[in-house]
Amino acid sequence: MNDSIDIDFIYDDADRYCSEIAELYSYTEDCEFVHTQCSYEELSKAHGLPRWITASQSEQKRFLVTLQNMLEVAEKERRMVAMQAILYLVQGVFGEVDSEEEHLEQVQKNARLVYEFGIFNSFVELLGMELENTAAATSALRKPAVSVADSRELRCILNVLYTVVETLRTPREEENDEDKQVRDAFKQEIGQPMLGEDPLAIVLFTMVTRFCSGSAPHFPMKKVLLLLWKVTLTSLGGLRDLQEQKNSVRQQHNLPPLPEDTYEVCRTMRPASPPASAADLIEQQAPRRGARGGKRSSLDDPFEGGLDRDDDLMREMEGLKTGSDDEMPPTPPRPATPSVVQKSLPWKPKVRQKDLEQFLEQTRAKFVGFQVKNDHTSLAGLPQPIHEGVKVLKQHLYQSLSELQIKREEEIAKNPLSRPETSVDQTPSECLYQAMLPNLPQYMIALLKLLLAAAPTSKAKTESINILSDVLPEEMPTTVLQSMKLGIDVNRHKEIIVKAISGLLLLLLKHFKLNHIYQFEFTSQHLVFANCIPLVLKFFNQNILSYVSAKNGVPALEFPKCVIGDQPELTAENIESGDGANYCWRNIFSCINLLRILNKLTKWKHSRTMMLVVFKSAPILKRALKVRQAMLQLYVLKLLKLQTKYLGRQWRKSNMKTMSAIYQKVRHRLGDDWAYGNDMDARPWDFQAEECALRACVDRFNNRRYGNNGMDPDFKPVDNCLLSVLGENVDLSEEFKDNYERWLDQEVFGRQVDWDLMIDRC
Repeated sequence: MNDSIDIDFIYDDADRYCSEIAELYSYTEDCEFVHTQCSYEELSKAHGLPRWITASQSEQKRFLVTLQNMLEVAEKERRMVAMQAILYLVQGVFGEVDSEEEHLEQVQKNARLVYEFGIFNSFVELLGMELENTAAATSALRKPAVSVADSRELRCILNVLYTVVETLRTPREEENDEDKQVRDAFKQEIGQPMLGEDPLAIVLFTMVTRFCSGSAPHFPMKKVLLLLWKVTLTSLGGLRDLQEQKNSVRQQHNLPPLPEDTYEVCRTMRPASPPASAADLIEQQAPRRGARGGKRSSLDDPFEGGLDRDDDLMREMEGLKTGSDDEMPPTPPRPATPSVVQKSLPWKPKVRQKDLEQFLEQTRAKFVGFQVKNDHTSLAGLPQPIHEGVKVLKQHLYQSLSELQIKREEEIAKNPLSRPETSVDQTPSECLYQAMLPNLPQYMIALLKLLLAAAPTSKAKTESINILSDVLPEEMPTTVLQSMKLGIDVNRHKEIIVKAISGLLLLLLKHFKLNHIYQFEFTSQHLVFANCIPLVLKFFNQNILSYVSAKNGVPALEFPKCVIGDQPELTAENIESGDGANYCWRNIFSCINLLRILNKLTKWKHSRTMMLVVFKSAPILKRALKVRQAMLQLYVLKLLKLQTKYLGRQWRKSNMKTMSAIYQKVRHRLGDDWAYGNDMDARPWDFQAEECALRACVDRFNNRRYGNNGMDPDFKPVDNCLLSVLGENVDLSEEFKDNYERWLDQEVFGRQVDWDLMIDRC
């Protein structure tokens, strides 16, 4: 990709419906479409059903009832035939349609029928059965190489579940009130317990952890992760709807609405260009780095350490230590004629209450000589410019929901009896967090393990798990064309895994933060402890321009094109041609998600910001500015802004164009010294104490709300009323009831009790 071309990418919760469905299937599975069609035709012929699209509604319903009954038979092969027939229906009966429009209509219709007849829940139960199928796991463990054939039943189940979820989640172009009601009902049901007492998301999380533990290497992880992401997206809601949810919650707490919509602002912003961006000049730095390779300033490299000790990575980082914007001596940024007239900065500045308090504290100490505690209004003795400064700060004062929630938790901790937590709204986020809480650390570790295995920068020797079990065929390729097809399929497979994990993690962090700040902090701390920050930086330590423009896809092999109409003959030329787009949607989506996750983990956390410095993230992030997409550049510049004052004065002088881009594109915090702060390298931050204090608050929150039935045992009221205690209904076991008389003889009548001694002890 040419780094001077702007990328016309619009960020959304997911790609187009047809693309999301196509990514479910690997190219290795192309032969299985014939099997599903044959299974359907075999059963429909046996039951006298004509072509599905010409059958009456009553005939279709009778046939669905028959298939549902077959799902409950004990014989595995008969059950598999029924599963494949149902899969063929939700795949849109592609053998009976002539166009993709007609196919889409059948998919939407059949997915709704499968849901309304309860077949979706039947497949959830089948998924639980396969989860406990120890024979399949044992067989896979004994094999030297697990292939796509080892997960035939699981893949069929996951294909049905994913297609129904994605179809009912996506609004139809001509949606009526009935369609909307079905979609809303499905969204509410998908987050509820569907298998025993576990929601579907927890079942899928369990599959992820078992796969990463090595006890179930045959699990098709790409399909599991895609379904997990879409189930979470359906039950919690998309990120595009989060703005409205935030404003609704803020209104309940008498707070003003959010000043802007991030997505709308990013849509109107243009990618940074010279002199406001260093993106176009980074390519020219290589010769200069070679000339200055023997000279290094201590300010450019204040910390030792790195992402990886591999020789290639260390050599690359050595070449990026300076990372200045150009060869000329640094000069102050000068205004240039913009291509688009912009009368103001894109974001409204914000001020925290803490910033206002700190400003008043410093000015009072300077001009008055004493402090007025908890007073933010008195300005006696302060000069007029200070009055104006306080007025400006108050105009831009912003109070977040997180601050309110933290303050409320402090009140509950100080006054557990007089200010207890009355009730907790059982929102979808709350229900999911409660279900995830017992094993949340294991879930986060497993997701990061899979992300590491799928990262393009990971070497084969470092992969501890095999994520290719559901893409590798039973027999390896024997021709060049087959090898090319498999190579593209493997790269595509990894990209889809990264897309699903990044989308899932961002969803969890955003929704947990809105629900309660300490749910977010608990999740984010375990991500940090599992080395999420260096892992994301390792992901970006590659040629990002090549990654976002990768053409790991063959349009002719994508579903449903591969099963509708005449199929072209595959050659080396049309395999490598791609779809003609100058960027890959899923890869830009993944990059933006990972950058947003990194921002979420490091914002207002000094210890984690220092991790960005220690791992030398500045040159890695600056290279990502070469991708000319406004939203991606925004989150890169945010991460650079976080660590600017830690990088030293020399770095700031050598990177004035990057500093100018930060000023123009990133929201300002009035009073923030990001651009002119003193060197912070030797400042005695107690990083461990910071994380430990946060962990103590999080543990207190979890123990109070979710431990001991939400009641601190030290403050649990004691029932001293004899009548109410004796009047409690106690459930007695059947064994006790059967042996009640024997218990009376042994424990009551057969024992002598000295009641006087007992009373004296009391």
